[in-house]
Amino acid sequence: MSDMSASASLAMTHLVPLAAEVDEDKVTPGVLGFIVFAVMALAVWGLMKSLNKHMGRVDFKEADDGSAASSASSASETGGKATPAKG
Repeated sequence: MSDMSASASLAMTHLVPLAAEVDEDKVTPGVLGFIVFAVMALAVWGLMKSLNKHMGRVDFKEADDGSAASSASSASETGGKATPAKG
């Protein structure tokens, strides 16, 4: 276990001077950062397009009160198992 801590401290002593040489004003995300951002943007666009397609298929019309009441009463008569309403 002491070998790991020795190698970690040795690595840190060699990497700290390298980090000090980096000019913080010139650091940019680069091409890889752009590619990752573009892929994420395309994924969000695709998900939103799929969401709109699925939301367009949803029928927002509510059932009339008569069919809802009869469905609840039939569920109590059949021992809690509701049968789907026809029509």
